Amino acid sequence: MPKKKGKRYPLAIYTRMVDRWWPLVFFLGLAVLALAWPFYQDLYTRLTDPLRWMSLAGLGTLLIVISLIMLVLRKSAFVQPYSDYFVLATPFLRLRVSYRRVLRITNTSAAALFPLRTLSGLRRDIIAPLLSLTAVVIELSALPLPRAVLSLFLSPFFFKDKTPHIVILVENWMGFSTELESLRVGRDTGPAHLHRSTESILTRLPRK
Repeated sequence: MPKKKGKRYPLAIYTRMVDRWWPLVFFLGLAVLALAWPFYQDLYTRLTDPLRWMSLAGLGTLLIVISLIMLVLRKSAFVQPYSDYFVLATPFLRLRVSYRRVLRITNTSAAALFPLRTLSGLRRDIIAPLLSLTAVVIELSALPLPRAVLSLFLSPFFFKDKTPHIVILVENWMGFSTELESLRVGRDTGPAHLHRSTESILTRLPRK
């Protein structure tokens, strides 16, 4: 019997990062191509030193191709609930998290999780447009991979602190949260269920 599965929900943080960087990479590629043009246009330089214009043209073309690949992969990072687990996928990682690991699922403001005053300049610029979203916080008995490994593939905004949890930011947070809860309802949560903590990550958020 095929497993039930929900919709794919694009991860807002990756969409934001790609939207931020692909135009810069694209126009940088055009700028490098523009630098190559005078060397190509000059017949003497083109014949006596072809490596100069060819290297610039190759680099410019490569940058443009990379920017277009980034655009194509814009929606390739997503979260998707199934009947026994949920999948967190990025271009370089596909993580399957069993519901047996899930202690609780809560919703809270992204602005409460990531106050701008606590963030450095680059991180502040990335997260600022997403602070109006509601974050889905999935608290776990243990992470499926060591935190150090996950940090190589996931943005820091998937974590609030060092406790085992995953922060999910999607535009349709209500649809994702509803599907996630409905698909895991009635599942046997196993040993993780017996060791639930009464303290939630949300209780450690700074008070206003």
